[in-house]
Amino acid sequence: MERQLAMSNGDRDETQASSNSGSGDLSERLRSIDAALDRARSKQKVETSKNDRRATDNRGFAVALRLSSEFIAGVVAGGGLGWMIDYWFETSPWGLIVCVLLGFVAGVLNVMRAAGLAGQGLGGTASPDGGSKSSKDE
Repeated sequence: MERQLAMSNGDRDETQASSNSGSGDLSERLRSIDAALDRARSKQKVETSKNDRRATDNRGFAVALRLSSEFIAGVVAGGGLGWMIDYWFETSPWGLIVCVLLGFVAGVLNVMRAAGLAGQGLGGTASPDGGSKSSKDE
């Protein structure tokens, strides 16, 4: 039994000695891990800011395509309708001229609505939630 105690005491002394000499190594390892984490975090911040910038650029491009397609659709629809009216009623070119102008106006109104610059109803103004607000609502 005494021998087991002596061995356990000897093991304890060796463990304490290795932990004291290892504390310098541990501190050094912790510092190197902290430095590696800092480098990784800074790299991640740079990549995140680049991705945010790309997302913003793509969002603007998507809005531009949507607004231009709203306008073009109005003009093309008006032109097509005018051409059909001219073909059926033999009123060339007046149906095409009138309907292209109406399509232009409809396209501009669609773009203004999509951009949030026009109200939804007559005599109303656009409210922040997307609905229309008239003077009767106030």
